[in-house]
Formats: sequence, structure tokens, C-alpha cells
Amino acid sequence: MSRGIGPLAGIRVLEIAGLGPAPFCGMLLADLGADVVLVDRLVPNGENIDLGAAAITNRGKRSIAVDLKDPAGIATVLNLVGACDILIEGMRPGVMERLGLGPDECMSRNPALVYGRMTGWGQHGPLSQAAGHDLNYIGLSGALWYSGVPGQPPLAPPSLVGDIGGGALYLAVGVLAATMHARSSGEGQVVDAAIVDGSAHLTSLLLSLMAGGAMEIERGRSGLDGAFWYSTYRCADDGYITLGAVEPKFYRLLLEKLDLLGDPEFADREDLGRWPVLRARLEALFATRSRAEWCTLLEGTDVCFAPVLSPVEAAHHPHMEARQVYCEVDGVLQAAPAPRFSGTPATGIGTVPDRGGDLASVMADWLA
Repeated sequence: MSRGIGPLAGIRVLEIAGLGPAPFCGMLLADLGADVVLVDRLVPNGENIDLGAAAITNRGKRSIAVDLKDPAGIATVLNLVGACDILIEGMRPGVMERLGLGPDECMSRNPALVYGRMTGWGQHGPLSQAAGHDLNYIGLSGALWYSGVPGQPPLAPPSLVGDIGGGALYLAVGVLAATMHARSSGEGQVVDAAIVDGSAHLTSLLLSLMAGGAMEIERGRSGLDGAFWYSTYRCADDGYITLGAVEPKFYRLLLEKLDLLGDPEFADREDLGRWPVLRARLEALFATRSRAEWCTLLEGTDVCFAPVLSPVEAAHHPHMEARQVYCEVDGVLQAAPAPRFSGTPATGIGTVPDRGGDLASVMADWLA
């Protein structure tokens, strides 16, 4: 993607290389047109996985490589800090300060700087210095509680709820909101984006349902958690489908499509004691046909239905193809930038930079 195209054209972002959520946030900003410069380590850290050209979260960025243990490298970064709008980093609390790149040092160079900090536990609190990963953060925040099958250990999709949903996306919203404030006031600030905070905030709808009596704290006893009409089912070919017939009219249509409308057992769906029996009946029914056959019968109707697809399969689904959600770049399957803008659309997907290959162009553009 060419710099200067998209709703964030003109925004300069300096990203200190890290793992997971912060790089995803940088990718999102680059997808939307920001000029994102990635500060890579001069020598790759052996603990980090270097995916090379497959590092999708680096797409659309430029890369410089510096030694952050060398005063000359720190000076290079501070010079760029003076020319950017946003800095994002995902180090453990205190690391950036020890490097000489903490908020005080950076904002003394650029008082309008938005300094975005991405961590799991946050910048302060009893756990702030502990290691952790997505599953730990959403376990503590409450976001994992309703995941998985009742009676079994909770299970969530890897990295999506915590690292990306509660982390990267909240960091992106935070730094953009702070940038709006900085542009009107000239005052920068620190954005403390913690995955425990963001993933807890993601539960707001569930908390609302709990407060209104529509969601039990006990797993497996609510319409969105344990109900046989809101679940996944195995098919005859070992494929899976999803049902979400929450509203009564959609539930009625589901029964009609499954030839169960006149079955008295399915008449009262609110009887929790009957849920295991009714689930078992649907399990047996869906196991009689392949996923494709159920798609033919139910997909596109108001039953609220979809197959469970792998990313590779999803890329070739007619709906996803029509919206051009996925594409391949240099043989690597990628999802297109989102969301979409009518007036300032992004154009294409940026390439993954070579480590440290853009120092000259960055210096010319930012420090000329």
C-alpha cells in the first residue's frame, strides 16, 4: 500500500518491534494509511520468531534496524520521535525507561506525542511485572468464563479475544483518540492499553444481560451459553455448523426447516432441564447429513446459520469472495484491511519490509 492513501494518511507512527498485539495495532494503522516505521532490532532477538516475508503484521510498514543498547541507536529513535505523531511499544513495564526511551524522554522531544503502551496486565498493579499470554489475561479478566462447552474447561480461539480484541484494537482506538486530542490541544499523553482492561470491557454486553437477568453466572444455563439453539454441531462428514436461532421467530423457522415444528418436545425451549435431551436429538439429526447438505438447506435463511470454515475454506466461500475479504500476497493468505471507507479507501495490501531496509527513506522523509 502506498503511504498517504487512506483515512490515516499523514499520520506518522513509530513502532518499537515486539510480539503480538502491538505489531497488529501497527498493521491496522498502516492498513488505514498511516506511515508506520518499525524499529527492528539490529540483531534479531533469539526468543522472537522471525517469520520473514510471512510476517503479515508487518505489512505496509517500513523498517529500520537499530541497536537499542547503543547510545547512537537510542539517539536515532529519539530523532524520529521528534517527527512522529504516535509511538507504540509492547515491552514489559519499565523496559522502555531503562532504554532511555520512556515517556518522559520521548515527550520532552515531542510534547504532542501520543505514547501508546501495550501490555497484558497493565503498567501498574500486583501482576504488572509477571509474564503472561492471551489465555492468562482473559482468564483473569472474566472474558474466558463463558467460552467452551459447559462441563468442560473453558477454551477460546488463540489470541483473538485477548491479544487482538482486548489488546491491539483498544490500543488503536486509544492512540487515535489521543491523537485527535493532541491535534486540537498540542498536548500529548500516555495511553495505557492493558489486555486485562480491554478484554474485561469486551464483556459489557454480557454484563448487561447478567444485570437484566438474561444471563446466569453458572455456565451452560443461558441462551448464549449452553442453549441447544445457539451452538455448534458435528455433521456426517465431520464438518461443523453453527446455529444462532435466538429470537423466537428464528427458532420457529429452524424447527420448520428441520421438520420439527409439530414436535411437542421442542415446543418449550426455556425448560433448562430438557436442554440436554433436545441437544442430543439435534446432534443425532445433524449427524445424518454432510456440512454441505446442511448449507444447502439452511444457509442464507433467517435460521441464523453458518458453516464452521477454516481460513482457507473461508477465503473461497462465495460471500467472502464477493466482498474480497481474503487474498494471497506472495503466496501468503491474508485478510484485507478492515473496516472499509467510502471516501478514503485503502488500496491494496502493503508488502512486508526487509529488516532494516528503509533507513535511508525514513530519514529523508521524516527528518528532511
